[in-house]
Amino acid sequence: MELSIPFIVFLFSTLALVSVLLSKVAERYSIPILLLFLGLGMLAGSEGIGGFYFDDPVTTQWISTIALAVILFAGGLDTNWEQTKPILKEGLTLGTLGVLLTAGLVGLFIHFILKLPFLDSFLIGAIISSTDAPAVFSVLRTSGIALKGRLKPLLEFEAGSNDPMAIFLTIGTIQLLTNPSSIPLDLLLLFILQMGVGAAAGWLLSKFALYMVNRLKLGYEGLYPVLMLAMVFLTFGLTALLQGSGYLAVYILGLMLGRNDFLHKRSLTRFFDGTAWLMQIGLFITLGLLVFPSRIPQVILPGLLVAGMLILIARPVSVFLSLIPFRYSFREKVFLSWVGLKGAVPIVLATFPLIAGIAQSETVFNLVFFVVIASVLLQGTLIAPIARWLKLDKPVSVKPDFPLEVIAGHKINGKFTEILIPENSTVVGKSIYQLRLPQNYLVILIQREGEYIQPNGATELHAGDKLFSLSDGDTLKEACAILTKPAGQPDEV
Repeated sequence: MELSIPFIVFLFSTLALVSVLLSKVAERYSIPILLLFLGLGMLAGSEGIGGFYFDDPVTTQWISTIALAVILFAGGLDTNWEQTKPILKEGLTLGTLGVLLTAGLVGLFIHFILKLPFLDSFLIGAIISSTDAPAVFSVLRTSGIALKGRLKPLLEFEAGSNDPMAIFLTIGTIQLLTNPSSIPLDLLLLFILQMGVGAAAGWLLSKFALYMVNRLKLGYEGLYPVLMLAMVFLTFGLTALLQGSGYLAVYILGLMLGRNDFLHKRSLTRFFDGTAWLMQIGLFITLGLLVFPSRIPQVILPGLLVAGMLILIARPVSVFLSLIPFRYSFREKVFLSWVGLKGAVPIVLATFPLIAGIAQSETVFNLVFFVVIASVLLQGTLIAPIARWLKLDKPVSVKPDFPLEVIAGHKINGKFTEILIPENSTVVGKSIYQLRLPQNYLVILIQREGEYIQPNGATELHAGDKLFSLSDGDTLKEACAILTKPAGQPDEV
């Protein structure tokens, strides 16, 4: 069939629809969704039932650049800054030193065991050195568990901060391979330039984005996602033009915006959550299309050796060494060592040698693809059992779904919270005016048996009521103590 525009639109819309349906399969059977999306792309490819021939790493890199920029921004925007701030130092250490150690150890293994030149070996190590948080947490969600303590924010932040490092190491190593006059000192200067410019640009443009979104007063709400999407690509493009890391810049842009209140924040967060999913689907399917399954068998043996080294030695050593200055238990370090799950970024980075014309680049791509699949199959399927075995799991808490959209043109002195009234609370059967709640604690809505009630002072509270309120941190603690106090407990003097 001729590859007309209508056919291409039909093909990719069908693949997107099937991907959404496959997400239900992944959720029900605890299958890493990355595998399903990649598999769908391979089925649609030249050696699959779709027969769509695709062998274009340049186009793949274009698609990947756009997709990763949006995915990293959405990840930063959705990050809880209050949870991230306490683990900032160890997250940055894992995202930089941990990546370097992983790349170096894997590179040494390939150099001495598989007998490849050192720079070629280190290139492969750099490509597969970053982790994939969305893959980890999709597995955890489908398994019905969450993580205790600081593990979740640490894994999230590490995944957001280690992609720029892996990209830098990959580009820098390719530069050394293709330009014999380059020296390792050039890489150090490139690192300082890329990370410094990326961090500064992301921070500065987040201030500009906040000013724009709060001050423009656009007449159409639908223009706000367009404005923010333009800011994402402006940040990425401008930073890259200044020789900085555009990926780091967009992640910091999202992180800084996420810690502030701004106009239509909740609707924009939902928009980018959906857009990030669309980007992930498009990215994984495109990467699947680029793979020729008939070429994979030749890399199975070296792929198993590299995957085993990566999972069992390189990742644990990098985690334990990186976390020496920080107080984490042995069980936490073991779990962090296991969840170095690989995802789309290593496959994307494996297209860089193809475009640069590095020798054996096709073999490198197939090897990296196999290692990613092995990582997802082995590590992904065992994440939940290992979390339970190490006693680091807890039940998944349902994220509050506030039935209100807040439009804030400036910073709100407080945050929206949810409190559930227990069955044995002393406030059950009492009216709000009788409770002597803090003056700055404002009850906005009450959810009761699936319905919403607009409260007043005479509204009587029932067991199981969910109170949606606006308050600051200290006020919330005081109100929570009153609303959840068990009957029969004496008052504090």
